[in-house]
This record gives sequence, C-alpha cells and structure tokens, in this order.
Amino acid sequence: MKKLRVGILFGGRSGEHEVSLLSAASVLNAIDKDKYEVVPIGITKHGRWVTSGDAQRLLTGNPAGGDARPARAHLRAGDPEATPGAAVLASGESVVVPPEPVHRQSGIVPFQTDAALARRASDRAINVDVIFPVLHGTFGEDGTIQGLLELADIPYVGAGVLGSAAGMDKDIMKSLFIAAGIPIVKHVTILRSDWEKNAKRVQNLVGSKLQYPVFVKPANLGSSVGISKAHDRKELGPAIEEAAKFDRKIVIEQGVGGKKQKAREIECSVLGNDEPVASLPGEIVPGKEFYDYTAKYLDEGSQLIIPAKLSKAEMKKVQELAVRAFKAVDCSGLARVDFLMDPGSGNKARKIYLNEINTMPGFTAISMYPKLWAASGLAYTELISRLIELGLARHADKNKNQYSR
Repeated sequence: MKKLRVGILFGGRSGEHEVSLLSAASVLNAIDKDKYEVVPIGITKHGRWVTSGDAQRLLTGNPAGGDARPARAHLRAGDPEATPGAAVLASGESVVVPPEPVHRQSGIVPFQTDAALARRASDRAINVDVIFPVLHGTFGEDGTIQGLLELADIPYVGAGVLGSAAGMDKDIMKSLFIAAGIPIVKHVTILRSDWEKNAKRVQNLVGSKLQYPVFVKPANLGSSVGISKAHDRKELGPAIEEAAKFDRKIVIEQGVGGKKQKAREIECSVLGNDEPVASLPGEIVPGKEFYDYTAKYLDEGSQLIIPAKLSKAEMKKVQELAVRAFKAVDCSGLARVDFLMDPGSGNKARKIYLNEINTMPGFTAISMYPKLWAASGLAYTELISRLIELGLARHADKNKNQYSR
C-alpha cells in the first residue's frame, strides 16, 4: 500500500514556539515510518515557512548554511538536542522554497514575504494527505491555522476552527463550561482598556467579587505565559500589567484552597471525535508555587504522578467532566483537560473545578498528554497513528456536508 504523506507542522509565531519544536521532534522520532511518509514543515518566529530537509535540520540544530546559534536556555520537557534549532527558527534564517510537488487537486502554498520567492513558489504546493499541526498557543492552537487548512481542504489532526478558538479563549471557554453545568472557579474578566482607563475601579471590582489570592491570566495564551499569582491588592496591579502585555482580555480567578493551602492540579487526556474517551487522570506537583512556564519547561523539581492519588469516585468524576468539557467546546481529536481540586481537610468532600482545556497540549514523549495515555494502555506511536486516523475521519465526515442547494 502507498504510504500516507503526513505533514508535521511546527514552530510558529507564538510564545510557545520552542515548546512546539520539542513536540515536533518527538513526533517525528516516534511516528510509524512503515505507515507514513513524513514531511516536516516549519514556521519561523517571523511567520516564514520552511520545508523538507531544511525544516528537519532546523529541529536538530544543524540547518543549511551554518551552525545553529545556541539557545539561551534548554527546555527540559523533551529532546535536549532539539532546542538549539529554536534559535535558528527564531532568527528567521534558512528560508527555503518548497520542492517541486507531484501535482494534485489540493495543497497549500506557504506564505512568502519576499516577492521574488513568492513568484518562484507560485506553482509549488506542499502536497500531503493530512497535516499534524504540532503548534501550541497563538496562531496555532487558536483556530487560525485550522481555518487555513479548512480553506485548503486538507485533513488535519485536532480540533476544528470553533473548538480551537473556544479552547484558547479562557473567557469564552468558561462561558461554555457554565452553560454545560460544569463547575469552575469564581472569576472576573476585564479588558486592558478598562485597566488603562480606571485601574482603581478594576481593583475595587476584583476585591468585591473575589477573595485573595487570585490568579491573573491573559485570556488567549497557553503554557502559563503571562500568568501571575496575586496574594493581595498590592500585587494585583503588577499582575494585571504583566497579563496585559499578552492580550486585550484578562481573566482573574479566585485561588482554590485559600491563603493557607494550595489546590491540587489534576490533568486528564481525552481522545476521539463524536465519542471521546478519557484517560487515567494524573497529578502535577509543581516545584514552584504554581505550575508556570518556568516550572513546566526550565526548572527541575515538578513531579508528575500517574495515576493521580484519587478515590475511585473522584477519578470517575474527573474523567466524566473531562469528556463533558471536550464536548462543550466542540473539540475533536485530542485535548488535555486541567482541573483544580480543593485539598480539603478531614472527612470533608474535596471539590473539583475545571480549570481549562488545551486543544493541542505539549506532545513530547514525556509530556502529560501522551504519558497519561501510555498509563492507560495506548503507547506513544500508536497514539500518533490514532490521532491521524481521527483527523482523516473528521475530514471525511465534513465532506458529507452539502454547501449549496
């Protein structure tokens, strides 16, 4: 049988660019080469597309035309040798014109900012059977790349435009969870313009609605970038200023556990399309006060406990809520659903709150999403194949739609 051509799309313009490189390197290493012909497709920090061997060399830190610049810090959440290539992608070097394709009915032509390159690439498309977009955060997990692939009529792994956009926007996401009857923590949403016009009014609003400590987050970002914990009103202002660097909408959440205790952070992986299933839950024990970007990718000390130490009833509840959250945002393919659990005391029941859903979670071999599935009996390589099958199935189902009378 002819192998399926799978485009692994990575990099991108988001603050999670380097994490995407790690995820892509792991997928490229583990994907079943007997079943799939792999086409690496990189996007630089400046939005330029690189393909074929040049994209592969960018991941390994050995690009065409020179050595990779050393990365400022090695991310620990994946293959260390992949990180030097991050510096090259970030600098926008090694832009290439894709190779001549075997002409087909569909394909995508990478965006080119250079007019001469654009003319040379005008009849050259990246021809693949399916795209695996291992892109995290803005311009990859928010529906934008999904919209491009929908327009090109190319099957792809993961959530569609709506699910991706709703899963990225924490404010909209929470509204959908409330409508679905899913328990979430108390929160308020403000606009950056509100803060700039009247900071005191915003501080008073937060104080009247929530109890400290609170977590201040950009509404549209991932990997805990721009998130701060404010223990009191004095710390609230700087936290809002930090979040406002990254988005016009800011979500402020009441901390679970109060001032004396920290919430337990429980995560669950979901897989499927119309009939999703949930993995065993796991627990994150942060090495820092909470699981921010540094704790996730740079510092040692955070622990992953799989399966999480929960009662059978609590485990079942987490899995049920994870599937409900997946359906609430119209997700497909995959998602990691994150929960906050009241630490409780004595015989008091421990409340479980849904924190957020990630429609393209970290995907290295040691990331929580695949590790939870491995603990549930689905190995990493098989998981990749299953996701590709789900992407193809979703595209086939979409093709049943009639778009004209």
